[in-house]
Amino acid sequence: MRLSLLLLLLWPGPLATPGMEDATFPHLGESSQPPPRACPPRCSCPRADTVDCNGLDLRVFPDNITRAAQHLSLQNNQLQELPYNELSRLSSLRTLNLHNNRISSEGLPDEAFESLTQLQHIYVAHNKLSVAPQFLPRSLRVADLAANQVMEIFPLTFGQKPALRSVYLHNNQLDNAGLPADAFRGSEAVATLSLSSNRLRYLPPSLPASLERLHLQNNLISKVPRGALSHQTQLRELYLQHNQLTDNGLDTTTFSKLRSLEYLDLSHNQLATVPAGLPRTLAVLHLGRNRIRRVEAGRLRGARALRYLLLQHNALGSAGLPAGALRPLRGLHTLHLYGNGLDRVPLALPRRLHALVLPHNRVAALGARDLASTPGLAELNLAYNRLASARVHRRAFRRLRGLRSLDLAGNQLTRLPTGLPAGLRALRLQRNQLRGLEPEPLAGLDQLRELSLAHNRLRVGDIGPGTWHELQALQVLDLSHNELSFVPPDLPEALEELHLEGNRIGHVGPEAFLSTPRLRALFLRANRLHMTSIAAEAFLGLPQLRLVDTEGNLEQVLVRLPPAAPRGPRAGGS
Repeated sequence: MRLSLLLLLLWPGPLATPGMEDATFPHLGESSQPPPRACPPRCSCPRADTVDCNGLDLRVFPDNITRAAQHLSLQNNQLQELPYNELSRLSSLRTLNLHNNRISSEGLPDEAFESLTQLQHIYVAHNKLSVAPQFLPRSLRVADLAANQVMEIFPLTFGQKPALRSVYLHNNQLDNAGLPADAFRGSEAVATLSLSSNRLRYLPPSLPASLERLHLQNNLISKVPRGALSHQTQLRELYLQHNQLTDNGLDTTTFSKLRSLEYLDLSHNQLATVPAGLPRTLAVLHLGRNRIRRVEAGRLRGARALRYLLLQHNALGSAGLPAGALRPLRGLHTLHLYGNGLDRVPLALPRRLHALVLPHNRVAALGARDLASTPGLAELNLAYNRLASARVHRRAFRRLRGLRSLDLAGNQLTRLPTGLPAGLRALRLQRNQLRGLEPEPLAGLDQLRELSLAHNRLRVGDIGPGTWHELQALQVLDLSHNELSFVPPDLPEALEELHLEGNRIGHVGPEAFLSTPRLRALFLRANRLHMTSIAAEAFLGLPQLRLVDTEGNLEQVLVRLPPAAPRGPRAGGS
């Protein structure tokens, strides 16, 4: 009894062994509840191994963190240093999140992490480190030091880490001198390495052979040294865009050993030709915004699995894509040629091509067989070229039975093209010079859902009777910015969205929407409507109408929606 009482008086805190109180001192009536867990002030500790001090504006490292903590979050605070004595106690830590503080290299002792032998994830992004920690634990799996001012890393920062999988060093100030050749020696499991937005002038040699994703975009890289990518046989994604690569900075072996490569981004460089030696596994090749003048068939022959070829904003002229140059790419899905100088659709394209994107070129004519080699096209974009109606053959689109989207906006068409495929879903003809509409070109388009005729010169009297008759599925019709003086009659029954803004409409009669009972949105802004210009009965047969936009007319126009429509706020004075 006396010994038990003495033990109680000398013991500094709650007894540690569960149930010991009742078993030894039943006469004192001690509770059998477990002792409360210690948690730093204002932090939360949802589990015994988790301490969350996120976003508390802390300026000093908390000093009451349990030794049992495995996951510690201190992100979004004002910490400037990590005290070694406090950090070294936390030998069970597996995750340490220091993201978005003010920690400098001076505030991070060299030995700061040597006691954290179980640490697997460390996040120190968005701080003020000028050099990386000299030593990180061997147990590490993920290291994020992005968005600091790091100019140098050391052999044991990331080296000798057999479990390390991901390293993020983007948005720092690393040059090649700050990245030692043995930076990843002994770390043979690294799959993701991000070195983007640094100051590298050539692709670093001796990168891990285990890499699957390598980010090097937004550097100053002008050269890939010979053999620098000869061992990365598991690499699937390589990002080299926004650098200073020229043809002299690459050779025929640069990419040839990358037998798992699927995605290669070389856009925003200074290449004049398509790189040679591309691997046959490549599925996406991004070469946009270079200086490529001609695509040689031999350069792409090896990349037979290519699905997406992006060549936008280069210098491809009339001879830039010779007939058949892409024919070996039998599985090509999308060809992107936006913003070049092509004066005709390239001939002899792969038969299985699904999308041909050719806006902002100089295409002035479409012959009867120009598209004959691509019967599987589903999307054709020829917007903002120089097409005139007289030079578009009446059979130009007839073979494209699978075409679903056709964009001819921004050309010089004065009439609708004929021979359009019956399966078309979207037809865009805005910003042409259309002066009239006749039913024949639209005949058979009973699957068309979207039709844009905005920014033309259409008047109601120039729209022939029956023009809309066969457009049974049309849901969106854009007639904005034309010369219409009233709502065109007999619009399609399925119509849900009607754009009439920017015309000359001065009156909306009671019969205006009798043919469109499913109308949901109506745009009448910037016309010539007065307060009494819209008949009170105009919207009575439109139970689904939710929006009427009448802003920017001659007078404020008040619109009464049908009783079935909700009475919430409505745009445009409706």
